[in-house]
Amino acid sequence: MRPLTDEETKTMFEKLSKYIGENIKLLIERPDGTYCFRLHNDRVYYISEKILKLATNISRDKLISIGTCFGKFTKTQLFRLAITALDFLAPYAKFKVWVKPGGEQSFLYGNHIMKSGLGRITENTAQYQGVVVYSMADVPLGFGVAAKTTQECRRVDPMAIVVFHQADIGDYIRNEDVLT
Repeated sequence: MRPLTDEETKTMFEKLSKYIGENIKLLIERPDGTYCFRLHNDRVYYISEKILKLATNISRDKLISIGTCFGKFTKTQLFRLAITALDFLAPYAKFKVWVKPGGEQSFLYGNHIMKSGLGRITENTAQYQGVVVYSMADVPLGFGVAAKTTQECRRVDPMAIVVFHQADIGDYIRNEDVLT
């Protein structure tokens, strides 16, 4: 387990800023202590510094995971956000999308959100902006990328895609053997 390099930090923070904007600093400096990001086996973990100090007693080859996995770096050094980061991103999300109960199941099966399944969307959402997807009962379901702006969503036909699927809580069941 090692700290992220400058390039890795920049790549990861650019991805996080698509979803939570300037609220990244609120993830690091929390009232319950200082948290940091560490890289282990191409996965980025979000961990408190107290637990990090305790983890130094465990050798790298014996350590499976520690903290919460925020995502992983691909072989081409792109950062993929993992669904396990949803609980930390949802409270700080700048742009949100609410899904109707009919479109909720489709999204949880890994499909994009159609206009017919869209309940509400945050005002002034730009195209290709990262959004956190909620049910109509304000339960975070996952995150995606807005395919259309808020204005375009109002006048597009019902079968048009308005949010591209990135990750959802159904990933826990579909990928339970690889989530660590």
